[in-house]
Amino acid sequence: MPIIVKNTTFPGLLDLLAPHSCRGCGRIGSVLCDCCKNNIIKTHVDICPKCKAKKTKAKCSNCPNLPSTYIVGERSGPLGNLIHNLKYQSVRAAAKPLAELLDATLPAIKDKVVIVPLPTITKHIRTRGLDHTYLIAKNLAKLRGKNYQVKPILLRNQNTVQVGTDQKTRLKQADSAYKINPRIIIDKNTTYLLLDDVWTTGASLRASEKKLREAGAKKIKLAVLALSRID
Repeated sequence: MPIIVKNTTFPGLLDLLAPHSCRGCGRIGSVLCDCCKNNIIKTHVDICPKCKAKKTKAKCSNCPNLPSTYIVGERSGPLGNLIHNLKYQSVRAAAKPLAELLDATLPAIKDKVVIVPLPTITKHIRTRGLDHTYLIAKNLAKLRGKNYQVKPILLRNQNTVQVGTDQKTRLKQADSAYKINPRIIIDKNTTYLLLDDVWTTGASLRASEKKLREAGAKKIKLAVLALSRID
């Protein structure tokens, strides 16, 4: 189960006391105004996170081993600000608009869908007072309706931090970072939507996908809020 802790961080307290302002234009009222949210959606360009080529379908023709992958945009501007605010400053209000952006990016999926957020390092959850990917997943499931559930299928084997490491090291770390929750049964008829905030090398998502396939999952899709860079 996700770790739930009391948020005692200063940014979280400030977020409750001060009025929200849009991370795009600065307008008071919400962390992302409708105008800036619609601008992110309208300017969306579908790009393969692995080869960086523009694609017209969910699966990249250049990367056949990569599952259908959906990404909102680049980690910059208001999208990057929202991710940073939620992840590092405990601004819980950022979770809902981030989920709304994902909802606008993802297609309709007829199957039963289980959203699988990549688990955050336990130490980070305790420090920040929240699990940012879990919050986004819960908001996304609420937007999508009863056919969507959030389940803690992935568990962490260790708490290695990947920030700042090179691609080779990230791939090695990710391969042993996750395991399948033994209390949850994988259903081959269910679509599993792996959810992460940022794609840097894709190591964490690909390692998680591998674990799910080994456990028996047949239908896997990837959902990511932002690419760390679009060349």
